[in-house]
Amino acid sequence: MLLKADITGLDFDACYRAASARDARFDGRFYTAVSTTRIYCRPICPARTPARRNVRFYRHAAAAEAAGFRPCKRCRPELSPGDPGWNVRGDLVGRALRLIDEGVVDDFGISGLATRLHITERHLHRLFTTELGAGPLAVARTKRLLLAKQLLTETALPVTDVAFAAGFGSVRQFNATMKETYGFAPSELRATAGGPRPETTQTKVPLSLRLHHRRPYDPVSLLGFLAMRAIPDVEQVDDASYTRAVPGGSITVTVADGHLRLSASVSDTRHLARIVARCRRLFDLDADPEAVGEALSETALHPLVTARPGLRVPGAWDGFEVAVRAVVGQQISVAGARTLLGRIAGRAGSDGLFPTAEQLAAADLTGLGLTDRRMTTLRVLGERVASGEIDLDGAQEPGEAVAALLEIPGIGPWTTSYIAMRALRDPDAWPGGDLGLRKAMACLNIPEEHIERWRPWRAYAAMHLWSSS
Repeated sequence: MLLKADITGLDFDACYRAASARDARFDGRFYTAVSTTRIYCRPICPARTPARRNVRFYRHAAAAEAAGFRPCKRCRPELSPGDPGWNVRGDLVGRALRLIDEGVVDDFGISGLATRLHITERHLHRLFTTELGAGPLAVARTKRLLLAKQLLTETALPVTDVAFAAGFGSVRQFNATMKETYGFAPSELRATAGGPRPETTQTKVPLSLRLHHRRPYDPVSLLGFLAMRAIPDVEQVDDASYTRAVPGGSITVTVADGHLRLSASVSDTRHLARIVARCRRLFDLDADPEAVGEALSETALHPLVTARPGLRVPGAWDGFEVAVRAVVGQQISVAGARTLLGRIAGRAGSDGLFPTAEQLAAADLTGLGLTDRRMTTLRVLGERVASGEIDLDGAQEPGEAVAALLEIPGIGPWTTSYIAMRALRDPDAWPGGDLGLRKAMACLNIPEEHIERWRPWRAYAAMHLWSSS
């Protein structure tokens, strides 16, 4: 394993072996920095492996940049999948990283991030420095720079729009930061990248980005899951793509060779960083399929894992939306829940968007086919999410969020487990009592005591069982 040893928190010998072998399993887990060139790379970089004496390893790109290294133009660290460890962690650093992805620092600064997490800025900085080797501001800045680098390389967005889409407050700040950190101006990078030429900005700017993942990846099963649950007039899903309305436009994610392709048409590019982060979570792109497969293959699920390597757990575009899905889906068919959710979106939402917590709390849901008890549950859920008592988008510790959900009349263990599985990204969440899971286990002659053997990947075990039926 990598976690050991020096000040970077990484085992030097293990990292050097992985980088020398260009082992794709470690892509996103660490970065290789070369002291002679002042460049940092992904472990899969095709460049010649540098001498051991010239190498340092960092857990996060921000730590490498803080130490004065620039991203490699050949392996492009901005395309690296996220570290799967941080993706599923519910501790403060894991939640803070998720909120940084959501643009909280861009919108409210480090003080706003600390406030959302209910800790001091000093404590937040201490945690980041210890765990990642760089403070939260450096991490946020690196995320902005790497997204900007990808936009400059892959899209025709004007430099001005790239600056705001990546989260910078001004074009001047963008130019200065890019020059200071990377040694070249945005226009210089675009001139040498050979990407699309900028065009006149339209009302809705179409753009396309690659979203990378670790292999194997099973998009067919994931899209099938989403298709069965697609909310009418909000989402459209077919065998190869997923489309949904977002504020100011729409997005489509399409299966491509070795990656997913995000196409976005939005009136305000400042939403782009949040869109990218949510797409990555929805499609579980930062997961480690080899670790999951290795653990579950040693159990009674071996035939299912062999049949569907790379199976993912569908995440959430919005945590509150998944919570509503879970409440509405209690004790009814998937098709029935989908119909009711479409009615709710039509009544309480606007512009093809699923309603916010505030909108749902204030909406009159009578006449849609919901029971009085179900309408009360949805209203209370909306009120508590709107007030901030329950946070389903990353700030609240998962156990606290689950406990708060259980206090709402009409929400029980199955509902909270489903929410934890998809919205809170708990890889070990298990929707106990689910009829589909029981039937699948009965068909495979798997006794209930085997459920404990699937830890800490029971959410993935549930997906294998659901997919088998």
